Amino acid sequence: MNMLVWLPFMAFCFVVLLQVYYYLRYFRLLAFYRPPSRSYIAEQPVSVIICARDEADEIEKNLLGVLAQAYRSTHEIIVVNDNSQDDTKFLLEGLHRTYRQLHVIELKQEAMHIPGKKFPLSIGIKSAKHEVLLMTDADCIPSSEHWIRKMQEAYDPGVEIVLGYGGYKQSKGILNKFVRFDAFHTALQYLSFALGGKPYMGVGRNLSYRRELFMRQKGFAAHHHLPGGDDDLFINACSTKENTRVAIDPDAFTFSSAPMSWSSWLAQKERHNSTGKYYKPFHRWMLGWYMISQFLFYPLFVLALLMLKWQWVIGIFSFKILLQGIIYYRAMKRLGEGDLFLFFPFWDFWMMIYYILFVSTLWKTPKAQWS
Repeated sequence: MNMLVWLPFMAFCFVVLLQVYYYLRYFRLLAFYRPPSRSYIAEQPVSVIICARDEADEIEKNLLGVLAQAYRSTHEIIVVNDNSQDDTKFLLEGLHRTYRQLHVIELKQEAMHIPGKKFPLSIGIKSAKHEVLLMTDADCIPSSEHWIRKMQEAYDPGVEIVLGYGGYKQSKGILNKFVRFDAFHTALQYLSFALGGKPYMGVGRNLSYRRELFMRQKGFAAHHHLPGGDDDLFINACSTKENTRVAIDPDAFTFSSAPMSWSSWLAQKERHNSTGKYYKPFHRWMLGWYMISQFLFYPLFVLALLMLKWQWVIGIFSFKILLQGIIYYRAMKRLGEGDLFLFFPFWDFWMMIYYILFVSTLWKTPKAQWS
């Protein structure tokens, strides 16, 4: 048989083997995760830091979930109000009269040449009284009153970073499912790679690290000129197998308001994806091969199906889909996104379209926008 007939099949097999490697080497670690057993857990002082700009409505809906945490040890909630023009200031002043652990920092000038929220976040961190920092956003609400406790439990000796899951609130509409799947798929990668000893990023919706680490890294100095990266680029620079842990517990999640329009979601994804090209070379390589395998899977499947006996191709295809389905089902249940599994076959095909939509972020300069 002509060698050209076999090339698509061999390429298809290579792509399947590549995906099987990622699913068995990394993603199964999240799907079948079991939290470590601990005989004793010490509670330590925690500073929760939230940056806000013109988010009075979100603060009114979500901040009480942070203020009402059942955490017996010393803790403080710092909200940095970054030049808000709405009622954020008056809302925070009213909450402060009731909740004494709430500390408000008012910023009235823009930081020159430091786009995004890195400047207000740095101010909040430098003002924090405690060593353990816990970051979230103004539009996020903890999944339970035990969020602080569950996140800080992961701080074993030598641990400096704890990665949490930041999902999106469930609501009606197909856009909501797209947004939530995207958050799940991102978490599947960064949580699984961290469990596999290759941490590379976290999300600011639910992220914790030590204040001393922030100071040692000179904050965000390495990428202060970029509007994004206060979460993923910072973690990419300083996370290691030894100093990074994950907090995977239903009580340790946060959920934020999902974008309400396709245009706002696409703009949000462009901003977030634009920082990936600044990751360490190994992480770019690791994520790049996974992206390539997803992008080529269906085109090569069709080519191989047309040029060889369909039984061989369908058999390999079915094996990969079955393995992926098991991992997705377990991981989605683990992260509280079980309803998304009903759309599993579509999500797999969607990822090919996803990479076409956002391939331009590989060379685009991110826009200077607060987010």
